[in-house]
Amino acid sequence: MDDRLDAALATVDDWGADRAAAAVVGPDGIVARHGDVHQPFRWASVTKLATAYAVLDAVEDGLIDLEEPAGPPGATVRHLLAHASGLPFEGETVLGKPGTRRIYSNPGFDILGALLAARDGVAFEVAIDRRILGPLALTGTQLVARPSEGLHGPLTDLAAFARELLRPTLLTRTTLDAATVTVFPGLIGVLPGVGRFDPLDWGLGFELRDGKDPHWTGSRNSPATFGHFGGAGGFLWVDPALDRALVCLTDRDYGPWALEAWPPFSDAVIGALAGS
Repeated sequence: MDDRLDAALATVDDWGADRAAAAVVGPDGIVARHGDVHQPFRWASVTKLATAYAVLDAVEDGLIDLEEPAGPPGATVRHLLAHASGLPFEGETVLGKPGTRRIYSNPGFDILGALLAARDGVAFEVAIDRRILGPLALTGTQLVARPSEGLHGPLTDLAAFARELLRPTLLTRTTLDAATVTVFPGLIGVLPGVGRFDPLDWGLGFELRDGKDPHWTGSRNSPATFGHFGGAGGFLWVDPALDRALVCLTDRDYGPWALEAWPPFSDAVIGALAGS
């Protein structure tokens, strides 16, 4: 299995990026890895997972309520986390009534970052460091831009975060489980760079594989798989059925190449893990 897993991970070198790194993660940490895992990369929208996790941590602390108003009129923290607030991909023009469409929104997560900062009484970069980066010892990662897309850090840190998603220590298992099932089920929407889905299932910050086809994860991933990909050409998925996570970071912007390369890459890794 080790040789097959190493060979599967090594295919990131064929993706046309100048730099790329990938790792398989289990409950005890990295199982296998390839590339420079200590090189900082831009996480892009994979950042949203850490921002959501920090907000959920504040929910458990009683500082934020999922049902409190946030964003456009009628929207709540829950709507923002689930991309159901009606806010657009970028900008401020509301495109729909909260809870009626799944509209992927960067501004929605920037609002969440501002809310967390206000409740913690510090800048968002300090809040996410105190709540997520510091406790998980993600010492090579820092926020350099927006809460929706601003983390930069090495694959080792992304792998440590993936391990947290396999065996949560900062959140209760109950909270994480509630965040990784469909919120506002049945909403139609567009997964940027992939396509339109009916429904476009999403949790509290976590995109859900469910029955989507095509999808950026593999055909061998279970429907329970959750995670996120980013415009910088990297992703993180966790498959509870496998009890494993797969993370990768690159310096090649997301494009059609990714949707061609990532699913067979995931399937090869899963095949190696399964010995088939």
